[in-house]
Amino acid sequence: MAEMGIVILGSTGSVGRQAVDVIERLQGRFRAVALAAGRDGATLLEQVRRLRPEAVALADPEAGRQWAPHLEREGVRVLVGPGAAEEVAAWPGATRVLSAITGAAGLRPTLSALRAGREVALANKESLVVAGELVTRLAAERGTRLLPVDSEHSALFQCLEGRDPAEVERLILTASGGPFRGWDRRRLAAVTPEEAVHHPTWRMGAKISVDSATLMNKGLEVIEAYWLFGLPASRIDVLVHPQSIVHGLVEFRDGAVAGVLGVPDMRQPIEYALCYPERGPRLVRRLDLASVGSLTFERPDTDTFPCLSLAYEALKAGGTAPAVLNAANEEAVGAFLARQISLPAIADVVATVLARHRPEPADTLDRVLAADRWARDEARRAVEAIGARAGGWGPTGR
Repeated sequence: MAEMGIVILGSTGSVGRQAVDVIERLQGRFRAVALAAGRDGATLLEQVRRLRPEAVALADPEAGRQWAPHLEREGVRVLVGPGAAEEVAAWPGATRVLSAITGAAGLRPTLSALRAGREVALANKESLVVAGELVTRLAAERGTRLLPVDSEHSALFQCLEGRDPAEVERLILTASGGPFRGWDRRRLAAVTPEEAVHHPTWRMGAKISVDSATLMNKGLEVIEAYWLFGLPASRIDVLVHPQSIVHGLVEFRDGAVAGVLGVPDMRQPIEYALCYPERGPRLVRRLDLASVGSLTFERPDTDTFPCLSLAYEALKAGGTAPAVLNAANEEAVGAFLARQISLPAIADVVATVLARHRPEPADTLDRVLAADRWARDEARRAVEAIGARAGGWGPTGR
């Protein structure tokens, strides 16, 4: 079997690093032809030495100036600038592109890969949240596939494969509940960024860890599931499952429920998406249910963590509303990590921006990006207003 050419977009992030590990361990089956990063040239250089790709991209010009000479000495072509990831996303010799750039920044490279006819292993959920209609339409036009990498969507994909959609009653996404499950809003107001990025079961980057803490990550996943699987929001549910062993459940019309269980390790869904339609060898430890002991489930507390409800509202509103939700959240999370607002204020910012938005059809990239820019401006104003009312917010809380 010939090696499959792979491009990793966001190779220096959490998912990207684990994908590098998967490809390195499956050399002979896969070959990384190109890598794309933001500004972490040191990690990118180390990955180049491990995988020997043909090309790399650095989005940040300053990082490009600093690291391009070192990378070029390794015999790799270096592309620098905001559009560099789009170019390597369509790199010749690649069959499958792992889209793992964090946030809305991953949209253009994902579209570039699809235009080039590449199959996309999608870890960048924001591409579907921001422009689900555009992404799914382009994949259909090019006759290529979107293969989910998020553990929850990978689980649903595995349960649904080969099934008649008419047999499906409900999709259930599971959530760990994050590090503050059971807390009240008053207690959450004193949470620091350091506490918020410490996830109880998964190793993730700062932004997605904060999203998990607010339940926004699960809201974004609901929107992603809507575009991937075609069920209305009323048939996509969320259950809090602190052990993170059951990754997704599908309820069928006859009452049967199927699920995928596994240890919380992103290398398994990454490997599944890269090897699909086959299964690769075991790269993660075996799930020992006797040692786990018990699996528990509860309904999410949307009063304390309203971001999940806001995502459902944006999906119901349709059009550009999900793009606005995502952009406002990205700005608010950035403000929290910069200690400008408290953790609960993230939802306040998002709710404020959504209330001001009048959705338009999300049928062109220009319209989607205009909504994204508008939402970021509005979110920054909301952050300033909240900060002014609160009188500032320090590193140890109010």
